[in-house]
Amino acid sequence: MAIIRRVLGAFILFFDWVFTPKSLVRDVDLQQEIDAQTDKLSLYQYAACPFCVKVRRAMKRNSLAIRTCDVNRSDTSREELLSGGGRLKVPCLKIEEEDGSVRWMYESSDIIDYLSSRFCNESALISE
Repeated sequence: MAIIRRVLGAFILFFDWVFTPKSLVRDVDLQQEIDAQTDKLSLYQYAACPFCVKVRRAMKRNSLAIRTCDVNRSDTSREELLSGGGRLKVPCLKIEEEDGSVRWMYESSDIIDYLSSRFCNESALISE
């Protein structure tokens, strides 16, 4: 079973690399503002998890510089996820709110919907 997982993981990562989505282009000032907001976000993930890949591709498409923490390779990240989120489940988005509170959001579709609603403003895009 471990061999199958490794082979499938390698295929997932290869195809993610080959078919990397194009990032959107924003006004420089707006992109800097969004980058400042994404400093308060962290994605806890496994590199070859298909649901994590789905979230990372959405981040790439929307030009979001969100810190990623590989829970599989970092004991520190694993402990942060368990102590903060309460479950060792990925993907998980850690959201540090303005008031200092922290939210932990699981489920790839919920994370993508949150990021799209918060950061995607079509009027701010630059046409190429």
